[in-house]
Amino acid sequence: MNIIVCPLSKAPHMARQHQVARVVSLLDPDSRFPLIDGYGADRHLCVEVHDINQEEEGMDACCDQRMTRILDFVGQWERDAPILIHCYAGISRSTATAFITACAHNPGVDESEIAQALRKASASAFPNRRFVALADAALGRNGRMSRAIASIGDGHNWYDIGEATPFEIPGTFGAAA
Repeated sequence: MNIIVCPLSKAPHMARQHQVARVVSLLDPDSRFPLIDGYGADRHLCVEVHDINQEEEGMDACCDQRMTRILDFVGQWERDAPILIHCYAGISRSTATAFITACAHNPGVDESEIAQALRKASASAFPNRRFVALADAALGRNGRMSRAIASIGDGHNWYDIGEATPFEIPGTFGAAA
């Protein structure tokens, strides 16, 4: 099953349309998280986190605790139905979390293969480097995840588009795909 990425504005519709197994919402603490019918806390993870790559006063950066929550939640995804991951624009926090989810479920696959699939699926993807670095450490990837994301570069015109077009990447890579 696939990993679906979209902006907040499309999340409820995409969840219904694709009958997803789980939803991950990554929004600023002052944002209103979407209510998605049929998705309680067991199927909908809401993470209050700013889209920043380093600690800033008054901002909530991704940290080890938030990353553990994300990894625990996506780790429970059984891949029997798609998983939906969204942030406000569908460009940074959600694309990082989609990459992290794919890496977590495909431990023997070259991280560059997954990063290239992400870039092919979305020219505007600009994965949050802090999210990736924290997951890289938590998953024991020794910097491979961070290097793979650096190799695909920044998203094309990410600063001009407002929000990304929804896209999907596989949940399974390598021989199992």
